[in-house]
Order: sequence, then C-alpha cells, then structure tokens
Amino acid sequence: MQGLPIMTIEDTSLARLATGRDGSAFLSPHHMLAAARLERLIARSRVVARVTMSYDPTGVGGRAAGNGAAEVSDSAADARQKLNRLAGTIPADCWGVVFDVCGLGKGLQDIETERRWPRRSAKLVLRIGLDQLAQQFGLQPMGQGADNAKAQNWLGERLPLIARNGP
Repeated sequence: MQGLPIMTIEDTSLARLATGRDGSAFLSPHHMLAAARLERLIARSRVVARVTMSYDPTGVGGRAAGNGAAEVSDSAADARQKLNRLAGTIPADCWGVVFDVCGLGKGLQDIETERRWPRRSAKLVLRIGLDQLAQQFGLQPMGQGADNAKAQNWLGERLPLIARNGP
C-alpha cells in the first residue's frame, strides 16, 4: 500500500480504551481484533484519500478525471463491496463512529463535537458498533469449542522407549 497513511490501532484512542487506567478495559480483545480487521479492510479498499506525496512514476500525467473507479484493483473493489455490506448490517450512527475511528483516525472528542453529541457518548456508540462488527466477523468474547471434546495428548501415541543395554 504505497503512499497510503496506515494508522495502527496503537496510535488511536482505541488503545487507551482497551488498556484502561485502573486495569479494567472498556474494550475487550474481540473488539480490538474486529477494529484491526476493519482497519485492514479500509486500507485495502483505498477509500481513504492519500495525504502524502506519491513518487510513483505511473501516476504522473495521463490520469483521467473522475473518481478513479477504472483504476481500482480487483482487491480494492472486493474490499469496497465488503465495506458496503458491513455498513448495511450495522446501524448508521454506529458505522459512522467505527469508520471515523478505525478508518480516519478521528478522536472520540472530535466525533462528539462534529455531531453535537454529549460527552462520552461516542465511546458507548463505538463499543456498540464494535460489538456488532465483531459479531459480523464471527468473533466472540470467549473462545468456544466442542462441549464434549475429549482432551488429546501425544503420550498415547508415543512409541515405547527401547531400553538400552550397556555397551
């Protein structure tokens, strides 16, 4: 992804919400994993505008005016379709906050100011959105396995030791 500013989750307000001041985190690991997946999907879709200079010689001159849809790779087009499907399954306010935080790197206070929301409300909307996003990705707070799964180990399969006789 050349020229695309990729922000990591550690750089955003999500990291602060996941660590917590007193040891109790507001966001769980499945929330962070869902945010990381969405961040990668947004980066792959190339919907976020480039803010840095590109020294790519193929992009100099000869570009057609428009939205650049003809130049979008199959991977980016597929990622945009996935983003569109995700946006349709999550309530609009939740999607807006999750996209602003994960895709654009906005802070929660900025979001609250832009939308004229009360303080700390974006934090709750973010958590609801990440809950629904994690559900769409099939992530759950606790790992689940088969109820009647038999514990397996390698000891039963091990070949018997051959006793050595002295030299």
